[in-house]
Amino acid sequence: MNRKPHLCILTVLFLFTAASLFSSGQTIEYNYFYRVYFTDKGNYSPELFDPCNLLSQRAIARRLKHRISFPDYYDLPVFDEYLKQISSSGLTLHCTSRWMNTGLFKSINPVNTSLIENLPFVSKVLTVKHPGVKTTKPDKLELVIDDRDALPYDNPVSMLNGEVVQSSGFNGKGVLIAVLDGGFYKANTISSLAALRARKGIKGTYDFVRKSPEVYSYHNHGTAVLSVLAGDILGYLRGSAPDANYWLFRTEDVSSEFPVEEDFWVAAAEFADSIGVDIISSSLGYFTFDDPEMDYKYEDMNGMSAFVTKAADIAFSKGILVVSSAGNERDNPWKHIIAPSDGFNVLCIGAVDGYNVISSFSSAGPSADGRIKPDNVAQGVAVTVQVNDTGVVRASGTSFSCPVLSGMCACIIQAVPDAKPTDIINALHQCSDKYFNPDSLYGYGLPDIKAVIDTLQSFIVLKPGIIIAAGPNPFTDYIEFRFAEEPGYINVEIFTISGLTVYKRNYARYISRTFRINEQEIPGHGVYFARITIAKGSSVFKIIKLNK
Repeated sequence: MNRKPHLCILTVLFLFTAASLFSSGQTIEYNYFYRVYFTDKGNYSPELFDPCNLLSQRAIARRLKHRISFPDYYDLPVFDEYLKQISSSGLTLHCTSRWMNTGLFKSINPVNTSLIENLPFVSKVLTVKHPGVKTTKPDKLELVIDDRDALPYDNPVSMLNGEVVQSSGFNGKGVLIAVLDGGFYKANTISSLAALRARKGIKGTYDFVRKSPEVYSYHNHGTAVLSVLAGDILGYLRGSAPDANYWLFRTEDVSSEFPVEEDFWVAAAEFADSIGVDIISSSLGYFTFDDPEMDYKYEDMNGMSAFVTKAADIAFSKGILVVSSAGNERDNPWKHIIAPSDGFNVLCIGAVDGYNVISSFSSAGPSADGRIKPDNVAQGVAVTVQVNDTGVVRASGTSFSCPVLSGMCACIIQAVPDAKPTDIINALHQCSDKYFNPDSLYGYGLPDIKAVIDTLQSFIVLKPGIIIAAGPNPFTDYIEFRFAEEPGYINVEIFTISGLTVYKRNYARYISRTFRINEQEIPGHGVYFARITIAKGSSVFKIIKLNK
């Protein structure tokens, strides 16, 4: 059932209601976590819910743009009466998954799960965390400092032909990215993120482990990842999407390794969906745990088995591009890619060095069912990051090739906003250096981001019959100028009737066949004149901005 975004007047109420499931103030140390699978959603049906009580206006706009029907079964919450009945037995609800139709419950002491499984509305109960000694495995989020072959700081973007994309003004503006990680220690103070903080580009934070908005007191892995995405220190660090907006979610508890972290990941992904993110960037993965009996096997990396993988593919079905690290396991006994990067519609990113040579650690494909994995590669060796105020360092891991490409995808979405996630994935494959000969280490290889934009625009953006066309005109949300061919360079000026310049942009090389100006960039409403100059000539348009 589709509803127009302007009908949504209860969005804020929904978000506060959703947030109540993750209320702060947890002080008890719970030792046992149980994932309860429900048989159905009781008497809930899509017809009973106003979409604005389930999704934000931005989330609805994303569904409308991609022609995704809503609300559907996955959008419905877990049936409240089921949750109450289990809670009445002495368990405490931590969070739910509407996509997987599960509830995550916790207790101080162990419970007899068979009593829960015997309930008529429960299909299965899994213990997903219990007390135990942490294994001697190294911290999977430990920052690996690596200063070898220190190529220019901007090489990760340049080797994707992303520098020319960014120099055309495509830096992820208007795109919302959710970063799921183990913590963002000092992300609220380090210098490379000063511009991001100053423009209020961090739209929100949440710790799904401790149920608190505080994410800056934990691990620095997410800080490093965010600096790869949004960092900016002239001459030292340049993020792949410095103008994008971000939500920061802590989903990883580095004190132990249990499947409960998949539940935290899924809860964050669902919340990200509800607030309307465009991209989920996840430098996390799951395969073995502190309790070996809970381990996945390689045959589970088939896109259909891992809890987190199934949820990641549902996120894709909602119009979200999910980008995930392949893993750092090729020189370890596991060798293979890890969940959720095995998802059918999850972009699995491997790591090459600055010369496009596959790293020794980058996890190998294919998926267990034989699909090409990884999907693509980006630089993940000696990538410039910042985690403290003493300066930048170089670090290695698919944890960093993932945000390099996540940010480039934000630039792609800015350049071609009507592109669907499946369009972007296909174009990334087609515009990569191993497209005609993919393998289990590089996948389809290193993509050319400019070529991706060209490819997407070739079938999404209608070529005008004249050199420059403008529309919609009159406009409320944006006006877009379209070109019959790549402009070469571009100069855009907007004047009032009295000749006052209210907007001006100039790019020495402009690679897109569209130039979009959002309504907030032009003050007020009324009649304006736009002068567009490109290599082939100049045009003047009378444009009208309407009041919303």
